[in-house]
Amino acid sequence: MPRQPLAIRITEALAPDPHADPATVPTMSDQLTLHNTLTGREEIFVPLRAGECSFYTCGPTVYDFTHIGNFRSFLAADLLRRWLESPLCARTAPDRKPEAHAFGQGGYRVRHVMNITDVGHMTDDSAADGAGEDKMEAARKRLAEAKKAGTLPPGVDVDPSDPLGVADYYRAAFVEDARTLSLKVVLDADRDPALLPRATDHIRHMLALILELIERHHAYVDPAGVVYFDTQSFPDYGRLSGNTLEKIRSGAGGRVAATVQASKKHPADFMLWKHDPTHLMRWDPMRVFADAGDAERAELCRKHALKEGYPGWHIECSAMARAILDHDEIDLHSGGEDNIFPHHECEIAQSRCATGKQHFARYWFHPRFLMVNAEKMSKSKGTFFTVRDLLGKGFSPAAIRLELIKTHYRSNANFTEQGLKDSMRMVARWRAFRAKAESIASNDASDPQVEERFARALNDDLNISGALGIINAWINDTPSPTRADGAILDRFDGVLGVLACADEGAPAQSSDGPSDAEIDALLRQRAEARKAKNFAESDRIRDQLAAMNIVITDGPNGATWSRKAAL
Repeated sequence: MPRQPLAIRITEALAPDPHADPATVPTMSDQLTLHNTLTGREEIFVPLRAGECSFYTCGPTVYDFTHIGNFRSFLAADLLRRWLESPLCARTAPDRKPEAHAFGQGGYRVRHVMNITDVGHMTDDSAADGAGEDKMEAARKRLAEAKKAGTLPPGVDVDPSDPLGVADYYRAAFVEDARTLSLKVVLDADRDPALLPRATDHIRHMLALILELIERHHAYVDPAGVVYFDTQSFPDYGRLSGNTLEKIRSGAGGRVAATVQASKKHPADFMLWKHDPTHLMRWDPMRVFADAGDAERAELCRKHALKEGYPGWHIECSAMARAILDHDEIDLHSGGEDNIFPHHECEIAQSRCATGKQHFARYWFHPRFLMVNAEKMSKSKGTFFTVRDLLGKGFSPAAIRLELIKTHYRSNANFTEQGLKDSMRMVARWRAFRAKAESIASNDASDPQVEERFARALNDDLNISGALGIINAWINDTPSPTRADGAILDRFDGVLGVLACADEGAPAQSSDGPSDAEIDALLRQRAEARKAKNFAESDRIRDQLAAMNIVITDGPNGATWSRKAAL
């Protein structure tokens, strides 16, 4: 009997049983449905293990500050994770049937992992080989130039010649920004660092996976010592993205250098390991296993002539997901839509060929791109923003987070100054509602059904705009909120993560704005000038602060300041 295409097999595996009693078949609104990139349709989320969800997210490459487009993708995954964990999220059993429990007592135990890529990631991500310059080398050069010019931020001491030091610098910046926006996987990593793994800490797992692929005849070593995955050994290659082997062969001209292509069996074959004795970060495979006391794999490295080098980008996530989540098959995998090809396509191929499983991840979750003022982010146009840029321009962490999650993940989001200001006003209304609710002793909810409407919206492929509309209409209709209403808002925010994010760590310092300490020092100088009746100096300092987008308000108890919120 001929083997069915992957998309057909998965659709059948996740579809409701056609012979089931109609009274027991759940409707789409009773259970969480998600758009699965692999099948191209919305499906009821059915976990592999009862009450549990294994979730892997492709994280940042730490060669620069993480921009808000990256954070849009990370926060969409965070929203999904928070909804899965929410007691308002009804659980589905592995047999596809809803689990029986009272409303408000649902939620999954989610183990969520996000990787940190600090090796093997090249500047041309559109090529399966990861062509171009190594991103860590690019970062090293950039930091060396900044150090020479004296433009590094105050207090930063990083050695540009040390690639791990460069990665540490940008990793710390990402973690600080992520904490500011209450990215839960990063907050959890304080308790369990394994949830935020660095690629350089898992070279042994990558090499072990590469050896499995070679031994199973899914990978080969070329004469130069480069290990390639043999895409022709995996008939389902291209199911996720539509980039089939035939399409890649027909469009191969100019994509890969002729010298590289000559050693490949097919243009789509992608690099797993590259022999390169000059690369900044490199490892001797035999020594990696010998140091771990694994003589058997060290001998396999000798047998297959694996030489000193570094891993390809795609092998990282397959190896780390398998090692940390401890399953050959996981429930959820997320990443930006630019990861669909080649990165996630390659992950599926190598993972399934190594494990022999029907899936690597059952559900693939891909948020779309973030635009700024309806255009791609551009440094030359001044529309390329990091989180710390926006904080320095006066926008609060809560408003930034809300602005980045409030557009449905499968729509391109348009990031604007007006949108940020609207989000700031929405956050202020929510805070005022909660403060008012705390002052009223009643424990009766004004509208107990509001939680069910909220749940139905998010069960519908994370309909965030619908969920926010429900919250805002409820607040408008509740002029005298009770403590029970305040508790409901807190449960909503447990999913949205907006009101809490400003409390998670200190806001990151802007990369181009003054720090809080610098502003406070200037205010003290201004106060001393005013006390000495040196009004010319006082006005000069006020003008200096205004040029920094700092607004000064004089009052009976002295001056206070705030950052002017403007892009």
